Amino acid sequence: MEILSSEIMTYMASYIWPFARLSGMVMVMIVSGAQTMPVVIRLFYCLALTAMVAPVLPVMPDVELFSLTSFMIILQQSLIGIAIGFVTVLLIQTFVIAGQIIAMQTSLGFAAMADPSSGQTSPVIGQIYILLGTLVYLSVNGHLFMIETIVKSFETLPVASTGLVAIQYKSIAAWLSTMFGAALSMSLSAIVAMLVINFSFGVMTKAAPQLNVFSLGFAVGMMSGLFIIYLSLESFLFHFNAHWIRAATLICSLAANACSY
Repeated sequence: MEILSSEIMTYMASYIWPFARLSGMVMVMIVSGAQTMPVVIRLFYCLALTAMVAPVLPVMPDVELFSLTSFMIILQQSLIGIAIGFVTVLLIQTFVIAGQIIAMQTSLGFAAMADPSSGQTSPVIGQIYILLGTLVYLSVNGHLFMIETIVKSFETLPVASTGLVAIQYKSIAAWLSTMFGAALSMSLSAIVAMLVINFSFGVMTKAAPQLNVFSLGFAVGMMSGLFIIYLSLESFLFHFNAHWIRAATLICSLAANACSY
């Protein structure tokens, strides 16, 4: 039995091009794209997904594997995967911003630590929200939703040298305003509560100038901030659900409506 080199290249391309899109999403998506995730595990994760998905995908374009067109296809597939996975990063960063706003308002901003997922320093309150957001994301099978969407996108966005258009990249950039708006909405109750507390200390200072409002106010502000954070956790699921629906809508639009939720 003779096997032509063209058949071998076609077979390799049917795995390499889907691997580029899948690996682009996995290396950016939260949890799998965190710096704490070893590179070897990510690599084998992408290889396992490609091995399971590639045999059931539509027919790949008839393009030579080692050519400029093939390079453009790999680039476009990587960009599609990165764009879809990057939405989840924006989703989780919303809660980081909300935690930073609440920490600054409650005098807890000085308590900071390194974020293991990004390697950057952020307030501890933001770390708490990151952990909660990640756990809720996994509990609602967000990772399975992402895998299902990226697999179905091979039908709505076939493998080709063309990929996402400029308006889709613009929608990702425009979603930043949604991210900041959701973070402000989540932290608004804490802002108003701390404003009332600071206003009451202003009244106390006016009524009793001898009172050392700075030493007393700092301690009371921290204790009140911890209590406010405890009360705000009750609405965390509501905010996550609303923001996750917006993120899923954007992901579906990027994947040309390849998903349903």
